[in-house]
Amino acid sequence: MYVRILAFWCLLLSPAGWAVAQGSTPLNPAAPPVSAVPAVSLPPDSAGKVLPAPPRPGRPVVLRLQTEAADQATLRPYRYRRQLPDSLAALREVRTLVLALQADAYLTASADELRWSPAADTLQVRVYVGEQFRWARLRNGNLGDALLVRAGFREKLYQQQPLRPQEWVKFQENVLREAENQGYPFATVGLDSLALRGADIEGRVVLRRGPAIVFDSIQIVGQTKTKARFLSRYLQIEPGEPFSQQRLLEADRRLRQLPYLQVKAAPEVRFARGRARVYFLLDDRTANQFDAIVGVLPNPNPGLGQKKVQITGDVTLNLRNIGGGGKGLGVQWRKLDATSQLLDAQYLHPTFFGTPLEVSASFNLLKQAELFLTTRPRLQVAYPTARAGRLAVFFEQRNSRLLNQNSSLQQAGRLPDNIDSRFASYGLDYTWNTLDDPYFPRRGLLLSGQAAIGTKRLSPNSDVKPEFYDGLALRTRQVSLGLRAERYFRLGRAGVLLTRLRGEALLNDRLFLNDLFRLGGLATLRGFNELNFYASQYAVGTAEFRQFTGPDIYLFVFADQAYLRRDLPNDPYPRDTPTGLGAGLSFRTGAGQFQFVYALGRSEQQRFGLSSGKIHFGITSRF
Repeated sequence: MYVRILAFWCLLLSPAGWAVAQGSTPLNPAAPPVSAVPAVSLPPDSAGKVLPAPPRPGRPVVLRLQTEAADQATLRPYRYRRQLPDSLAALREVRTLVLALQADAYLTASADELRWSPAADTLQVRVYVGEQFRWARLRNGNLGDALLVRAGFREKLYQQQPLRPQEWVKFQENVLREAENQGYPFATVGLDSLALRGADIEGRVVLRRGPAIVFDSIQIVGQTKTKARFLSRYLQIEPGEPFSQQRLLEADRRLRQLPYLQVKAAPEVRFARGRARVYFLLDDRTANQFDAIVGVLPNPNPGLGQKKVQITGDVTLNLRNIGGGGKGLGVQWRKLDATSQLLDAQYLHPTFFGTPLEVSASFNLLKQAELFLTTRPRLQVAYPTARAGRLAVFFEQRNSRLLNQNSSLQQAGRLPDNIDSRFASYGLDYTWNTLDDPYFPRRGLLLSGQAAIGTKRLSPNSDVKPEFYDGLALRTRQVSLGLRAERYFRLGRAGVLLTRLRGEALLNDRLFLNDLFRLGGLATLRGFNELNFYASQYAVGTAEFRQFTGPDIYLFVFADQAYLRRDLPNDPYPRDTPTGLGAGLSFRTGAGQFQFVYALGRSEQQRFGLSSGKIHFGITSRF
């Protein structure tokens, strides 16, 4: 009994001992090492003789436990196997049972005697359970109230409660985690003024903070033009601020989200004279982008003098990390068909006025044949959160006006499908990104959702008869919702499975054709013409398998399944379920990343057929 009490006191004075006994390591590697209590071992015979070696593994063993009468009721709830495949499994089962008892506050539990039967097929073990130790009272020594609250300490949780080692270790971890995030990375925590009265323990929690550490500076090691001042603001690691281990972990995650930087290794920290200097091992990666994609599509309704095929185009220019300060500029122009065009432009300014905020502005223009012209400017302010997320608020104005259709509008017998309108909205946007690579991800998750609400105003057109607007609300409330979820799974050594779900919804009492979302084509629904579909609500599910033969070379097959809905009066096709199937390949050439895609599509107005297949090919050049 005295040996057990002595071992218990050593265990109590050495909190790391419990962690080692459970097969883990001490939490704070920066702190001086503390002697630990070894894992539970099986003792020699009570008579002092060393037991004969157990039989070789391979023969079934029956396990029988012998306990005192007072301990039988305590031991009854613990489940253990009585029939084991071999002798090693039997010894492990005994050790697991003893550790389970100690984890439930029976700190002096042990296996005191082990005896093998002459036939070596039965193992008899005498188990000592002992008393369940309790916290009589655990008081606060020198920990501040705020630190105790964040660590989850409540005195009532340590009054006449079982002394479970795992709970105590977890509390220590919480205290040390809070201390190292407040500028004390070398802190240690333990017990003081211990008192043992039978099985009741009383003591005080004492924190030895060690020297206070502040951040000194950021040093960049590697071939990169990125400025240290920009990284300091972006990662929120400013000189003179208290050291924080959590901020370093968050910095590593946030750096891996930047498409123009390649993280070579985890950040390194050097401590000297109360200061911590952080070294980031970074290299620039070719992130500036120039795309030129050409599409060859069949012309479904060729007119007189028109060709049976039509050529579409897509030109994209993206400049990232301009001047080493993280700024970005992008322009994209697309020719959808002979008379329709699309233009996108955006600008990103991170660490706006030295704050962590990102300010961005974008402009979208869509000219749909000779029907209407829609512009959509947007201003957004985003806050990159530490755990791979980004929260943004934005203001967006959508203006749509009809083009020169004087004769057709004047001769119309009803309100036209397209109408002049304005929609000003305010919204929230949130993105969560854990992809392991921004260009060729193998694993990770991407979640994005946004919601906007605003006022939609209809502008009467002078070429439309005024009586057509009678009974039509010219000012209404409109809501816009959007969701995108992507998940990448590794399959084997070089296979990747992509699952994706995208959807949007537009909610309003009266919608027109030029209000609706557009989808179709290489970026949204393959197997169909660019922006072929109009929808007030839609959802597109994608399953794509990629087989990589190199870092940026892969073959892929895919299936896109969509559900579309149009809330328009007298619509002949209010719902549709288009499907796209196809395959392609992507590989790097001297001029850039080449991609070829062939897809077939099926919808209410189109059947599967080689004559309606879509071919897209192009080169993405990064510099």
